[in-house]
Amino acid sequence: MSDAAAGIGRAFPESEAELAFEGALRPKTLAEFVGQSKVRAQLQLLLDAAKLQNRTPDHILLAGPPGLGKTTLAMIVAEESGRPLRISSGPAIQHAGDLAAVLSSLAPGEVLFIDEIHRMARSAEEMLYLAMEDFRIDIMVGKGAGATSIPLDLAPFTLVGATTRAGLLPNPLRDRFGFTAHLEFYDPAELEIVLERAAKMLNLELSAEAKAEIATRSRGTPRISNRLLRRVRDFSLVSGTEGVSAVRSALELYDVDELGLDRLDRAVLRTVLERFEGGPVGLNTLAVSVGEEAETIESVVEPFLVRIGLLTRSPRGRVATAQAWRHLGLARESSGLFGDDL
Repeated sequence: MSDAAAGIGRAFPESEAELAFEGALRPKTLAEFVGQSKVRAQLQLLLDAAKLQNRTPDHILLAGPPGLGKTTLAMIVAEESGRPLRISSGPAIQHAGDLAAVLSSLAPGEVLFIDEIHRMARSAEEMLYLAMEDFRIDIMVGKGAGATSIPLDLAPFTLVGATTRAGLLPNPLRDRFGFTAHLEFYDPAELEIVLERAAKMLNLELSAEAKAEIATRSRGTPRISNRLLRRVRDFSLVSGTEGVSAVRSALELYDVDELGLDRLDRAVLRTVLERFEGGPVGLNTLAVSVGEEAETIESVVEPFLVRIGLLTRSPRGRVATAQAWRHLGLARESSGLFGDDL
């Protein structure tokens, strides 16, 4: 590790250092953005065409798992369009009035980013239909028979919506986006590029072997790569060790194994294997058994286990694969006949 790395924590307070690091990590242009080559090419074409026609870019929907760069891409859309950016989130918009207040205050050409857009209130979604299509909203004044609808024209804007659950968006809303980008998980080679860039910002020297080790444990997600890199940085500062041995020791300390499984992943997998003999086991039963919410199991743990082939879904529930038995070093005794709801 370089002398500069040893001084990171003393240069300025840790909270400021982490905030500065997070901000610096985000690419400012599509050319700097690593991975998602197809999406980048599609977005570049959309933005270039809008510039040539001197109009606001079409509305954009970014769909994909957490940590793949949806917020960063929204910031890049605003940056490359030369437009201001307004950031909100679906859970914060629980009434039509909340959305009306945001939309009516937008400057001409402004980019409105709504994260987790599928969690907006239904009344706000219905107001958004008209706003996206005609740049107009209708505001109801009064109640009952005396209620009056007042039309309000909006400045042209670009909506960038991000969602981890695209299937929960109603079709009328999804259809109003001019472009939908589906972000994919990163391969280890792309994550190594992400790690190289982050390591330079942290003044860390990472060997190719160390980068490969972190990349393979990052679940195909840049956000996780950067988080693990900081934990490796912390471990190296405290222990004085370097190289791939420091990486392995740090990630072992933080319960991240060679496939990227963490404590909860292994708890779920071990429960399926040991308590239910490999399954099938229903989601609710599994959630109660590990003491977690069913939504956490379904949206956070299960997608990764299914993607790497350790778990499958059947009509009767979740079933562990032969690879799962081998990964945890357990011998399979029987197939099991457990299961309830999905």
